[in-house]
Amino acid sequence: MSEPSDEQAAMQHYLVCGIGDCQKNGQFYCNACHRPLCEQCRDEHKKCPNTKNHEIVLYRYRKHQLPVEICQDHPTRNKDMFCRECSMPLCSKCSTMREHKGHEFDDLEDIYADKYALWQGEFSKIQKYFLPTTEDLKTDIEEDAKQIKKIMESIRTSMKAEAGSLKTLVDEVTSENIEHTHTMEKSLLKMLKSQETTYDDYIAYLGEMSDEFQEYLSTTNQKLLFKSKTLKIQPIPETTKPDPPVFTAGQFNKNDITKLLGRVNVPNTKPEKRKIQPMEAESTHMKYTEKQSEQSKEKSDVKQTLSMSSSVTKVREYSVPSVDSACHVSVDKSGRLWVSDETGNLVQTDLQGNQLQKIQTSNCRTTGFHTATQDGDLIYSDMEKKVINRITSDKKITEFIKTGDCVPISIHSTRINGDILVGMIKGGGAKVTRYSKTGQEIQNIQTGKQGQDLYSVPYYITENINGDICTSDFKKRAIVVVNKSGQHRFSYIGQGSELRPWGICTDILGHILVCDSDSKAVHLLDQDGGFLSVILSPQLGLMPCCSVCVDDENNLYVGQFNNTVTVYKYLQ
Repeated sequence: MSEPSDEQAAMQHYLVCGIGDCQKNGQFYCNACHRPLCEQCRDEHKKCPNTKNHEIVLYRYRKHQLPVEICQDHPTRNKDMFCRECSMPLCSKCSTMREHKGHEFDDLEDIYADKYALWQGEFSKIQKYFLPTTEDLKTDIEEDAKQIKKIMESIRTSMKAEAGSLKTLVDEVTSENIEHTHTMEKSLLKMLKSQETTYDDYIAYLGEMSDEFQEYLSTTNQKLLFKSKTLKIQPIPETTKPDPPVFTAGQFNKNDITKLLGRVNVPNTKPEKRKIQPMEAESTHMKYTEKQSEQSKEKSDVKQTLSMSSSVTKVREYSVPSVDSACHVSVDKSGRLWVSDETGNLVQTDLQGNQLQKIQTSNCRTTGFHTATQDGDLIYSDMEKKVINRITSDKKITEFIKTGDCVPISIHSTRINGDILVGMIKGGGAKVTRYSKTGQEIQNIQTGKQGQDLYSVPYYITENINGDICTSDFKKRAIVVVNKSGQHRFSYIGQGSELRPWGICTDILGHILVCDSDSKAVHLLDQDGGFLSVILSPQLGLMPCCSVCVDDENNLYVGQFNNTVTVYKYLQ
């Protein structure tokens, strides 16, 4: 067996061509032979008389091989047929037995492949639609619960305010009534005081009369007695008793008070049903149905479908001025680069690598702290000030988001809806926060279902085409992936040797690409975390790399630990 070339050795991983010593990328699959094929071997396979009628499809549309099951009646045979009348699997020898005479048989492998595709489709629906949609509905319920709490607290505040207003009015009326009693009391006492004065005057009059009668009684002069006028006592003055006021208690009860105050009513309307987004008829994800498993046979021509190229081709290379290393790369809509190093330098270059502007940030970490937005702006984090800034096309820098007491170390503007994903650290903890493109906080992701911490140091962050949030966590030495609802999906920890992940990005096919500083290579994963291949390595002339980025033209930008950014073409 001949030794594989350096390029072949670099590509020798799971998706390897199954023909002889060929070590190229096996992106096709022969359903008859059940082995992957590279493009060249596929063409030869079609030309060979013995295999020209074999069904060859793209690897992801392959027919899954029937599991081996030994026939109990014929141990040297495998069950590979299905009897329609008996509805049971059997071996080819069983089909010749008398009990199956005249029966119709199907290829068990075809049935298994169809069923497998159907089951995988249903499983995919659960993972891609039913589970995320249900999680979204659950999130809606949680938001509704928060809103109900706010509304009820507002109602209670209004009730207290209304009761306070009623109490104020009661106090005001009571005060007026009490003041009126003081006025009435003053008037009655004045009248009684006048009557008291009348009797004082009358008592004085009686005293004078008493003195005069005593003078008459003590005299010895009879003539005086007969000459004196007849004294007549004036009658006692008449006065009236006061008519005291009577307090008439108000006539009211609890129901009267209830009528005075507002009340809480449940709207007499039919509750609105929560909107469940329908499952898309067509999407970027393959919907596996029995009908589509037949249609997949027509998709073998790679020229009609974007797929992995059999080799990685270097397109161009930049030497970025004013940076020591290309620790993170962002590409805006115009194709211009933004490159940062570990000392906080952030430089923009044109398509020829000429410097357009340079910003000195306070960041001193090797992280993905900047990202290009859908609008063509760049946003970047200032770790020292704990803010996120925006740079517009006119080079104006404005403060965009404040992150409180958390340090924003990684950031990504999503392609799906423009949301901003920010990886943050605080003390010994870490989280991912989602903001709207206007800067409103939407979501915080920190722990898994069992309460475990999902992140330690999320150095780089990105979003996949299915809404998954992918983070490169250097301290955990893993790629941590959660769905758009924040539920943990999987963690990728490398192949064999320990993974030391740096930059991360995704492409139009849902692949996840990550730099591994241990192997100094770029790993390619599918969107479910399955390892596909190493597409770049030192054997292909790659210097130790730390960042990756894919542009709208499906070009792969690789930032290296010097100031070099190399562009590759790996899809066709």
